[in-house]
Amino acid sequence: MLQKIIRVVEEAGEMIRGVHDVSENITEKSSHIDVVTQYDTAVQAFLYRELLQLMPEAGFLGEEGEHGEIATEWTFIVDPIDGTANFVRDFGHSNISVALARNGVSEYGVVYNPYRGELFAAQRGKGATLNGKPIHVSDSDPSHGILLCGSTAYDRELTDRHFAIMRTLYDRVGDFRRLGAAALDLCYIAAGRVEVFFECRLRPWDIAAGSLILTEAGGKVTQMDGTPLDVLHNCSVFAANAACHSLIGDIQEFLA
Repeated sequence: MLQKIIRVVEEAGEMIRGVHDVSENITEKSSHIDVVTQYDTAVQAFLYRELLQLMPEAGFLGEEGEHGEIATEWTFIVDPIDGTANFVRDFGHSNISVALARNGVSEYGVVYNPYRGELFAAQRGKGATLNGKPIHVSDSDPSHGILLCGSTAYDRELTDRHFAIMRTLYDRVGDFRRLGAAALDLCYIAAGRVEVFFECRLRPWDIAAGSLILTEAGGKVTQMDGTPLDVLHNCSVFAANAACHSLIGDIQEFLA
C-alpha cells in the first residue's frame, strides 16, 4: 500500500512543480491570509479519485471541502498543498501530504516536496525514509538544536501564547527558523536537520503523515500538554528528537 500511495503522490506533485504564477487563481477562505488556489482544489480532486481507487471503502478527509465526522475504519487524510502561502509566493517550499489512518491512528504517511525532489515516507513499525533511504532524528541536545515553529496567522487569539512559548524555547536552543509548511517541519526533524517544532493549533491534514514519519524516525510528537496527538481533529503539536522533547516541561505554564 505504501508504494501505491507514493506513486499517486508523486504524480500529484507533477501538477504543481512547474507552477510559478498563481496570482489570478487565488480565493480567500476564512480571511485574506487563508487562501486557496485552483491548484489546491485540482490536486485534492486528483488525490480523492486516485486514493479511493486504492481503497474504495476508506473515508477521505481533505483540507479543501466539508469536514464532517469520520465513521470509517480507514481514512485518507490529505493536504493537497501544505504551505499554500509559500506556493502563492513561489517560495518552492510546499508539499503534498497524505496519510492513511486506521481508527484514528496513522498507519502510512507520505510527504512530498516536488521542488526539492524529496519524498518522505513511513509505514507504522517499518521505519521512515527519504527518497527510499532510512532516516533518523539527530542526537543534538537543546543547546545545539534548531527550533521550528508555525505561527498563529489563522488563530490570532493564540498569538500571545505562541510568542511567549517561542521566546521561552528560543532561550534554550541554538537557533530558530520559520519555514511555513508544518508537514515538512516534522519531516525535517525526522531527517535530523532540526530538533524541535511546536504549534498551538494545527489541523489533521497538517500532521497526520508527518507525525508518523517523525515517530518512525525515532522522534517524539505529542500535543503541547504531553497527551497523544489526535489526527482526526484540530490539536496543538510539540515534536522533537529524543534529547529535546523534555523542553515541553518548560512551556506548561503557558497552557493554563
